Amino acid sequence: MSITAEEKARVMKEFATKEGDTGSPEVQVAILSSRIATLTEHFKTHKKDNHGRRGLLKMVALRRKLLDYTRAKDEARYQDLIKRLGLRR
Repeated sequence: MSITAEEKARVMKEFATKEGDTGSPEVQVAILSSRIATLTEHFKTHKKDNHGRRGLLKMVALRRKLLDYTRAKDEARYQDLIKRLGLRR
């Protein structure tokens, strides 16, 4: 359950801090958020997919770590990112 290449390119373009940016925490968190949303929809119909759920939990943990890193480095970037993604906190 991955996102399409077009969706990934759109997310990278929207959250990139400069031209060709693919590795900044903002882009990584946005891509993970898109993948998490896709998997969440998948689990609404496939309730017993425990192997996939483990992957989802790993993605959520990675996103949390990246958000914590961003918050530690620059609080303003963190606040802007969670506001743009619609994440709570």
